[in-house]
Amino acid sequence: MNFDQNVPHIIKYMGSKRQILDFIVEGISDCYTGGTICDLFAGSSVLSGALRNEATILSNDIQKFSSVLANMYLSDYDWGLFPNLLEEIVLEATNYVEQFKELYPMFSFDYDIPLSLKEFNHLEMQQQNLINQDFSKVKYHLFVKNYSGTYWSFNQCLWIDAFRFVADKYLYTPIFYIILSSLMFAMSYNSQSTGHYAQYRDATSQSSMDDIAIYRKKSILPFFIKKFKELQSFLGKNKLGHSIVSMDFSDCLDIIKPNSIIYADPPYCFVHYSRFYHALETLIRYDYPKIMFKGRYRSDRHQSPFCIKTKVENAFKLMFSKINDKNSNLVLSYSNTGMISLETLLDIANKYLNDNYNIEVLYQEHQHSTMGRKNDKSRNVQESLLMAKRK
Repeated sequence: MNFDQNVPHIIKYMGSKRQILDFIVEGISDCYTGGTICDLFAGSSVLSGALRNEATILSNDIQKFSSVLANMYLSDYDWGLFPNLLEEIVLEATNYVEQFKELYPMFSFDYDIPLSLKEFNHLEMQQQNLINQDFSKVKYHLFVKNYSGTYWSFNQCLWIDAFRFVADKYLYTPIFYIILSSLMFAMSYNSQSTGHYAQYRDATSQSSMDDIAIYRKKSILPFFIKKFKELQSFLGKNKLGHSIVSMDFSDCLDIIKPNSIIYADPPYCFVHYSRFYHALETLIRYDYPKIMFKGRYRSDRHQSPFCIKTKVENAFKLMFSKINDKNSNLVLSYSNTGMISLETLLDIANKYLNDNYNIEVLYQEHQHSTMGRKNDKSRNVQESLLMAKRK
């Protein structure tokens, strides 16, 4: 099975499999007998991007932002219908920013002037306090209100709201997903956090202030334009009839067709992904949620059983049982740093797949990105590919 190795990168994703796509696709090819490939825990949806022209994909992830990325990679595009699309989108966003500033001229936060550490922190706090401000004169103000002076500056948040406003004008078209994907890229590379949104950094010293200031002075717009152009060049016609859902893994397994192939890349560790990507989830939902704690998390963050020591074994038992019931093949990614040992995982697979499958395990060394969660930015792990093929 061929795959596209030049899939445009969108977000900084913890545990991304981008660097070992050849290893994963090799395993999928070995188990593929035709029909649908179900990406059960799609995450950044890079597999959809890689295989979009090779087979029919069912992409699933309980996080809504993942479905946007999958829709972006898997949709059918006719760019000839939109000759000046990018220019029109940028113009609409620019007009929104200007109109907002006319309505709220009192909000201006300048990082280009010399600032002491005390002045810098005062500037940050002024923006953080906008969470108490009434912005009801405009409908799209979620990021300005909830995230100014945190992961992004006020000005960056204003542009995020502006592009989110424009995206909704293209709702129910593939352009909606292109806009939001380009915006997620821009957000990722303008954020002063370590690549995810577990917490934003505080300026506690001159050096940390200088580093944060680098990101505060960045602009959402050029990053958005760069990624939008790249996606336009990469994406085109696609008539394979892909499907995208946002479901619990168990519910997704209930709807797959028999004799499919499932690629499963469940969470490996105790941290819930919803803590790291809540801001992207809020961008997509744009539902003005109740937010909590310094990290300004959503109060309804998903908790995966694969990240809970007392639940992870039962989660795997359920997964294997349902795959067996659907007479489907499985390719499962897991790591020697996972919540359970590879030996235990293999024992569960052998028990719940019964004697109906031939099971093989492949191994590959891999640098797993921790996204700043530990002192090390990446960690050497042994990546395992458990392949279960129906006899």
